[in-house]
Amino acid sequence: MHKTFTAKNILRHELLGLNVVARGIKQKIEHVGEIVEESQKTFKILRKDGRIIRLIKDAYVFEFILPNNERVRVEGAALLGRPEDRLKKKIRRW
Repeated sequence: MHKTFTAKNILRHELLGLNVVARGIKQKIEHVGEIVEESQKTFKILRKDGRIIRLIKDAYVFEFILPNNERVRVEGAALLGRPEDRLKKKIRRW
């Protein structure tokens, strides 16, 4: 059984399948969808219109919508790195 997602442990969980709102840091742009793939520096998001877009992690602030409908904001820079390495490293408060 998986532990419950919370704001404190979100970076220690698999993010695939989570709904997300991504807001650009420098540009006033917003993308909404589901995370379908993650790499070291990017997320692929499936938008409601069926398009899959690639977002560079450190160019966005991500608001994840957890299964309990709680919303957690995380700066993309905190998500840089391979997903499997992110689960191992010490995480400073963001």
